[in-house]
Amino acid sequence: MKKTVVLYPGLSVSHFVPMLQLADALLEAGYAVTVALIDPSLKGDIALAAVIDRVSCSKPSVVFHKLPRIQDPPTIVHDENFIVRYSELVARHHGHLHDLLVSMAPGSIHCLIVDMMSIEVLDVTDKLGIPVFAFFPMNASVLAVSVQLVSSTRAEGQPAGFEEEGDTPQIFYGVPPLPPSHLSDKLLGNPGSEAKKVRLNMMRRIQETKGILANTFVSLEARAVKGLGDPRWFPTMPPLYCVGPLVAGYSEATERHECLKWLDEQPDHSVVFLCFGSVGTGNHSEAQLKEIAAGLERSGHRFLWVVRAPSHDDLEKPSDPCADPDLDALLPEGFLGRTNSRGRVVKLWAPQVEVLHHRATGAFMTHCGWNSVLEGITAGVPMLCWPLYAEQKMNKVFMVEEYGVGVEMVGWQQGLVTAEEVVEAKVRLVMESEKGEQLRAQVMAHKEAADMAWKDGGSSRAAFGKFLVDVHAGLGLARR
Repeated sequence: MKKTVVLYPGLSVSHFVPMLQLADALLEAGYAVTVALIDPSLKGDIALAAVIDRVSCSKPSVVFHKLPRIQDPPTIVHDENFIVRYSELVARHHGHLHDLLVSMAPGSIHCLIVDMMSIEVLDVTDKLGIPVFAFFPMNASVLAVSVQLVSSTRAEGQPAGFEEEGDTPQIFYGVPPLPPSHLSDKLLGNPGSEAKKVRLNMMRRIQETKGILANTFVSLEARAVKGLGDPRWFPTMPPLYCVGPLVAGYSEATERHECLKWLDEQPDHSVVFLCFGSVGTGNHSEAQLKEIAAGLERSGHRFLWVVRAPSHDDLEKPSDPCADPDLDALLPEGFLGRTNSRGRVVKLWAPQVEVLHHRATGAFMTHCGWNSVLEGITAGVPMLCWPLYAEQKMNKVFMVEEYGVGVEMVGWQQGLVTAEEVVEAKVRLVMESEKGEQLRAQVMAHKEAADMAWKDGGSSRAAFGKFLVDVHAGLGLARR
């Protein structure tokens, strides 16, 4: 009987891709891998559907099982109640997931690895006696802060002491001090909101699993990892397995993107790459796009800039990440012509991993999403940190103060980063100054550690081995 691990990924590219990187390691360890999928069209995510198709074709040894569609699914909108609707969508698939699990050979499922946002699947697996491990696609530092926020939240829903302290940095065990304004509004938010209740419950329930696999590596976050292992501060924390960096590989497209051909013509480490994620939430305003353009033009440096259409002010009408941006209207008049000899503006999307690993890329201006941070680190590229929403604000602190891989773009909290900040303060600092050289050296040290993490004797390889041992031990206990 083939031993099997079932993966139940989240409905997001940033959650799906790193979890599926684990499939190769599981296959290598002798496991069969089945991926249970909620139909991505129910979330209306075209990009995710394309990624699933590509990954499923590239992994013929993995079984991909799309769960039957439900009737009248909730409409998934990226607004303040996104997590409520998402949780409803997942919960309404519990019956279909149950049917899949019981249809598999008795005793063949050694464990299920579930995305953190689908943790309510414990209601299904507990009844079937299937061990569950949570997949946390972010870093250990965010996990440490989130768990402490949950444990300190009072009955009325607000973490103790925050309302009295204003924006005074708060002390959390295992991470640098964090101002409340930098904490995820998903966990602070409206104390009585349904969205906050769902998120608090999610962070509580992942601690009910057999363990947590996190997309990070020990040397990058030694302080947070050590803290999470301290039962005095985290008495209910299950084992933590740091199995990162789990990042996407190079695209297998038959034709190289035009921007890569342009990069081929540029000198080494000469290009600033600007890209701010793929989700419509947080797109820059037209005014901000003009400031960025003015800064890039005045900097004199080469650049490759991915531009998306501005976001809506109305949360009920979130931005369409596929909307075609009108560059002539959005950017200063004549900008594209004046900068044509040293810059390229790309609409909507660029092959980020390939761009970051290109010899011409010298800096990365990023929204601080965790996948992007890891891609920057594994490419050895220093970063200009411009968080837009959610845990990205915490990531910025960790990148600047803990990892030493980036500098902060001042002004993001006020809603506008000026052209002067883009030029004199930060692009030139990273590209021209001694501070920039120090950043490059630090990120290269982390890159080398990341390269070692999954090799024989590396920390992530060892953590994955410990996970497999614990899966086997837990299975034996469950069958007694």
